[in-house]
Amino acid sequence: MSKQKQTQLRKSMNPFAKSDRKASVYQLMNTIPPFFLLWFLAYQSLSISPVITVGLSVIAAGFVVRIFIIFHDCTHQSFFKNKKANRVLGTITGILTHFAFEKWKRSHSIHHATSGNLDKRGTGDMWVMTIDEYVHASFWTRLCYRLYRNPFVMFGLGPIYLFFIDNRFNRKGAKQKERLNTYFINLCLVMVYTTLIWAIGWQAVLVIQGPILFVSGALGIWLFYVQHQFEDSYFENDQEWDYVKAAVDGSSYYKLPKLLQWITGNIGFHHVHHLSPRVPNYHLEKAHNSTPPLQKATTITLASSLESIHFRLYDEKNKTFVNFKEAQTLISNMKEVNAEIKTRSPKLQEK
Repeated sequence: MSKQKQTQLRKSMNPFAKSDRKASVYQLMNTIPPFFLLWFLAYQSLSISPVITVGLSVIAAGFVVRIFIIFHDCTHQSFFKNKKANRVLGTITGILTHFAFEKWKRSHSIHHATSGNLDKRGTGDMWVMTIDEYVHASFWTRLCYRLYRNPFVMFGLGPIYLFFIDNRFNRKGAKQKERLNTYFINLCLVMVYTTLIWAIGWQAVLVIQGPILFVSGALGIWLFYVQHQFEDSYFENDQEWDYVKAAVDGSSYYKLPKLLQWITGNIGFHHVHHLSPRVPNYHLEKAHNSTPPLQKATTITLASSLESIHFRLYDEKNKTFVNFKEAQTLISNMKEVNAEIKTRSPKLQEK
């Protein structure tokens, strides 16, 4: 795609990159009140059956994902036109989702500016190693990486680490505004949980809130993982890296059933979002449907997305993801080729 076409493509997003107050308020009303209602019903159901309680908590977790999409839009200043309104709502939804608004806003903006750039990985993204990096890494780095990429660790322990460790502490060198926002959200969470435990007991809080945090966290990690790590995803070194290509080719169109699309706030149109982060979630589908070039983005379905669980390392040579077994075969072939070259070198020098 030529630079001129890339510019035209980005400009074509301008009509959709505008918040609609009515649409935003409507989304708030059909997302946050239902979450609190489900939480209340889950508590009431404790006297009937814990199974019903957990079931209602799982449904409530879906609404937490939807609340997170609102939080996410606020970090991009796209949910409301007013920056202060986005910051206030972002902090409130940050409390509900247990995310530090200013901290995540910074790391996520870096993610958008570097997604798919092999030379600028490490902030706001998943840990991805290339085959060559893996070969030359230490034993402990390889072990940590294999544990990190294990589905049981990533989607099982991942939510626990995310909610109780990563989101609770400021990064080194964080500015005052960022640090104070994290402290404020942490303080609010302490007050909320203290009140809940005092009012209904820690057992009830654990039975209700535990599944909500775990399921919503696992779903959030899955969405973030699958929409950048698919077979033909885009990764390039800094000199060859291109923002538009990274957005359109490095972010998938996750075609979900309508109910799941609604719950996940249209984030499946991830290629549209990366091309223009200022497009609010409720305009993403319209932007996709109105722009033919975007409809050529890699489409993955609920079934085909499960294949990405096996992706472990990025093969720079073949521009694709491979699992550890495939990587080992490639590594063995590389070693054989290198050994053959070394064997032939002295003979060539003699000639």
